[in-house]
Amino acid sequence: MRLFIVGAALLLGAVACGSSPTPGPTSTSSPASRGDAGALNPARIDRVRYDLPPGYEVVALDPRANPVSLWGFGPHWTADPAECAAPAAPVTEAARGWSASGPGGIVYAAVSKRSDVPGEPGSAPCDRWSVSGGHSVGTVTATAAPAIEEATTAGMSTAVTTVVEGGTETRSHADTFTADLAGYHVFVTVITDPGSPTPALDSAFTSDLLVKSVSALRG
Repeated sequence: MRLFIVGAALLLGAVACGSSPTPGPTSTSSPASRGDAGALNPARIDRVRYDLPPGYEVVALDPRANPVSLWGFGPHWTADPAECAAPAAPVTEAARGWSASGPGGIVYAAVSKRSDVPGEPGSAPCDRWSVSGGHSVGTVTATAAPAIEEATTAGMSTAVTTVVEGGTETRSHADTFTADLAGYHVFVTVITDPGSPTPALDSAFTSDLLVKSVSALRG
């Protein structure tokens, strides 16, 4: 199983899709009523670790990480259609966050300041798209994202297959929810093993943790 915590040696490459317009099928925007960039404090992302179930070991997240890299793809991945990957790999500054490994999977939560301005939804259908790189290929399905005041949110369910030595296939699953607000990009990703006998953290947990992350960042 390709479950891992991203270390300092992880190399993330720039990809053209990272600067593409943000896809719209799973995005939701709430009416703006408050919020300036100064209202978010990235250091508060650390508070969210206390919402984890018992038995999770927490470490700092590599500042170059984004959801696509956490799904298990190296620096030369590609997406089809390319613009659909925008919520999972936007152009940002270094991320601040943490990862936690436990019986239900690996949890990642992070926030980073955007280096670009989210664009209008592109024309490509992004209900279902693919990502590939190295010996891995993934199918990404859009899922309903939580509504968060003054934020644009997106949800993705990713099934990844990797061919290892001898032609053996390993599989992993990822639930990812993202929020863009006040010039920041926030994401929560949970990686699980479909073949594990241990009950996995589900998409509802991941979605709720995104809401809690945004609330913590706002203070």
